[in-house]
Amino acid sequence: MNRAFLIVLDSAGCGGAPDAHKFFNDKTVPDTGSNTLAHIAQACAEGRAEDGRSGPLKMPNLDGLGLGAAIRLASNDETPGLNATPHGLWGAAQEVSNGKDTPSGHWEIAGVPVPWDWGYFPDTQPAFPEDLTRKICEIAGVDGILGNKHASGTQIIEDLGAEHVRTGKPIVYTSVDSVIQIAAHEETFGLDRLISLCEDIAPIVHKMQVGRAIARPFVGSEAEGFKRTTNRRDFAMTPPKPTLCDWVHDAGRKVHAIGKIGDIFAHRGIDTLKKGADAELMEHLVASMDSAQDGDLVFANFVEFDSQYGHRRDVSGYARALEWFDAELPRVFDKMRDGDVLIFTADHGNDPTWVGTDHTRERVPVIGAGLGAKEIGICGFSDIGASVAAHLGLDARGAGKSFL
Repeated sequence: MNRAFLIVLDSAGCGGAPDAHKFFNDKTVPDTGSNTLAHIAQACAEGRAEDGRSGPLKMPNLDGLGLGAAIRLASNDETPGLNATPHGLWGAAQEVSNGKDTPSGHWEIAGVPVPWDWGYFPDTQPAFPEDLTRKICEIAGVDGILGNKHASGTQIIEDLGAEHVRTGKPIVYTSVDSVIQIAAHEETFGLDRLISLCEDIAPIVHKMQVGRAIARPFVGSEAEGFKRTTNRRDFAMTPPKPTLCDWVHDAGRKVHAIGKIGDIFAHRGIDTLKKGADAELMEHLVASMDSAQDGDLVFANFVEFDSQYGHRRDVSGYARALEWFDAELPRVFDKMRDGDVLIFTADHGNDPTWVGTDHTRERVPVIGAGLGAKEIGICGFSDIGASVAAHLGLDARGAGKSFL
């Protein structure tokens, strides 16, 4: 049997989405023209990404497979530094789900486009309805919450962390995504208490078509500053139909989740789960090249491109992360076996050169190792899952057609 490794570089879009004009940042600016990877490459070539790195964007391993070619195919934008002749599978994918968020992208990659419009909280203060706020207070055993607005997750703990520690009130906030996030100090509030609170709130917001309730633990003090930890937990809605994870699992194979994949799919169809910071996740990915058995799927998400650099509009940081990831890949490639396929893709964009702080609506690259040189053109997100299923000898039970 073959093995498959599906690796998502969270938010590493490549522009060109034909419906980008329907999605916005800063409320009024359409995402038309956004291009995460191309704009990073251009910034690097122009000397605008020199913090902790220097010069043109260096991603020889993914570019050799076809990354630069995929970006140019998707958007026709220039990709300085990414001009290799592809020797791998390459193309770009286009989303049909009406969202530019993590669950929409991942579910559709796994064969299940989102059939509904997500629920969102208004950009007002307060952002949450009174009955939801009362329920949060009741479950948490507190007499109020902090925040209750749209906010940056890092900024809000900087602004309200000390008051949270002093009062014990959880920090509750949202964004333009379909999400409610609750931040609390791991020690003074308690990690288990925070996770339990989010788990209890999740079914309530899911009935409102809000996709996720996220526990955002942090540590630190007012004097030293506050910092989020890697103990984040996402409580996502269950996908409306069986996904690629279920197809593999139901066939008696194993699905090994790395990163937040388990949370995104509500832990359905998942056999093993490894979490941590991206550096730890790379170690798990390398180890999976030895441990995964014939017929297994390894499904990984590397989130820090998005969470640490995209939302913060940190071009240099995003470039550093891309170059680090690419430099680690020979360790993965060296462990490939005959019959292995590695597919690298993304779930949406988050252009760090763009206005605002939200995701950007973009096509995503589809880059493959283990299949020789092969141009696949513009495909659908769901074609990725169908292709992985085909490689594993399974029928695709959702949307999409194999490009293999």
